[in-house]
Amino acid sequence: MLLLISPINREEALESIKGGADIVDVKNPKEGSLGANFPWVIKEIRELTPEDKLVSATLGDVPYKPGTVSLAAMGAHVSGADYIKVGLYGTKDHDEAVEVMEGVVKTVKDISKDTIIVAAGYADAHRVGAVDPMDIPKVARDAGCDLAMLDTAVKDGHTLFDYLDLDKLEEFVKEAHSYDLLTALAGSVKKDQLKPLYDIGCDVVGIRGAACVGGDRNTGKIHHTAVAELKELINSF
Repeated sequence: MLLLISPINREEALESIKGGADIVDVKNPKEGSLGANFPWVIKEIRELTPEDKLVSATLGDVPYKPGTVSLAAMGAHVSGADYIKVGLYGTKDHDEAVEVMEGVVKTVKDISKDTIIVAAGYADAHRVGAVDPMDIPKVARDAGCDLAMLDTAVKDGHTLFDYLDLDKLEEFVKEAHSYDLLTALAGSVKKDQLKPLYDIGCDVVGIRGAACVGGDRNTGKIHHTAVAELKELINSF
């Protein structure tokens, strides 16, 4: 299981790398769960990150505007992201989500077949009117994505496990794997929740809060010691 850590700037990216993160995921929590950061921040972090590590970029909690999202995907690609995540926030059903993701896939894959495209849904989709989280594997498959992901839309202390129990998460992972997709799970994931995610076959776990001093994704800062503890724990499984 790979460890994805989500820094917001150069300083946090260096801490993430020093701590042993497998994927450096550039985001901006001020703009939401999967808030987008600026192109120059993505570019700077890609340049300082070792070539053997992936740099991920979030496009935001996106609206149902396929053209706008496709253009954002091009911006992430040009900025150096080799792992592009789309938060399907404004899409209310499977068909709308597929339409958005198809545009992203065509935009990026036409010029970079190796770039990983991630369809990201929300375990608490009912709170914001987004597509059902259990539909995300089919969305990813039908749109030609590489990875199906779940996060939480509302960051109010609730975790992934408050909305989907382990059986449901395992169902999500197994369905995605049956389509030859990778999976990622996030959503205020705590240290003691890593082993259950590992046991169900999750490929990537996404973390910010648990890697921050004080454990707060908004007010805390990522520190390499916290990242290293998480990485060592995963390696022990």
